[in-house]
Amino acid sequence: MHELIRSFSCPDAAALADLLARAAADVSGTGYAGLVRVDPLREAARVVHLHAPPGDPLGVRPWLAEPGVLKLLTLSAGQVRLPRDATVGEPGFLATPVPLAAREQLHLWVAGRDFGDHDEHLLSRLATAGGRALEAASGLEAAARLLRGVHAFGEGRPAPTR
Repeated sequence: MHELIRSFSCPDAAALADLLARAAADVSGTGYAGLVRVDPLREAARVVHLHAPPGDPLGVRPWLAEPGVLKLLTLSAGQVRLPRDATVGEPGFLATPVPLAAREQLHLWVAGRDFGDHDEHLLSRLATAGGRALEAASGLEAAARLLRGVHAFGEGRPAPTR
């Protein structure tokens, strides 16, 4: 039972989110990527993971803290692409929904340059793979919790006799 619980508990959702963001940054050729959790019913969004180069040279962190882009994600059911305009501090931004079976929505995003259709396609495929991995990790952790309960209630019981 211990080995089964240990093997089901291996996925770390935070580490998986970090790997997903880094992969998005690598695939897009930017230093910026992350995840935004969106609750469309409350029209609220918050950054849940942000990968950025040291010193944040494009100022993406404060830009994301402004309500504009997050509000746009709450109103959009699909991909969001914003052009780069360095004169007004727009870093260039692309976000795509991560398919999950949950009430809240998750968006994988990249920033730091102008993005095109090819970028949308790649990010969408990465988001789909990431969504499957995040759901699998969540399912394994739920299974591990159930097994811990089985183990806890099974302790102290006499071994079956034949």
